[in-house]
Amino acid sequence: MSFNIKEYYSELSKGDVILAYKGTISSELINDILEAVEKRLDEANEDSSIKKRIYNILVESLQNLFHHIEEYHQGIEEDLDPKFGVLVIERENGMYKVTTGNFISSKRIKFLKEKIDKINSLTRDELKDMYKFILNHQKLSLKGGGGLGLVDIARKSGKKLEYVFYGYNENYSFFNLTIKV
Repeated sequence: MSFNIKEYYSELSKGDVILAYKGTISSELINDILEAVEKRLDEANEDSSIKKRIYNILVESLQNLFHHIEEYHQGIEEDLDPKFGVLVIERENGMYKVTTGNFISSKRIKFLKEKIDKINSLTRDELKDMYKFILNHQKLSLKGGGGLGLVDIARKSGKKLEYVFYGYNENYSFFNLTIKV
């Protein structure tokens, strides 16, 4: 086992943290997090356009966590809830970083990597076209999405999506996604 969730979370939580959470991702939690972040951004007198972008990215990121978390973690030693995820929002060098993390089946890594790399390769206009195409042509998946989440996050952030897959065991890796605003 090379990946340690406690060390990972500790490292993420060192900066100018607005909010840090690790644990069960539930619909109630999503609402609580959105309210807390909105309040903290208001208290920081953040520009309304930045607040709106962060809020929208946060909604998509939390929905991705909630809908796409692997619920069964065969061989994962930590005592984790099946809907375990990580969320850290921090200020860094005049920007905000939204970082999410969750365990992912090793079988899904190739697909997800290719999807993110494709999104990262597109221009702003190409992302807009892709978003419209998905919106008009894709059917909803069993998990409720049509594949819009990551595209929408990339559009709203205006930056490349940063990701890392930390190997955990032969069946699972820990997927870290960082979005800068």
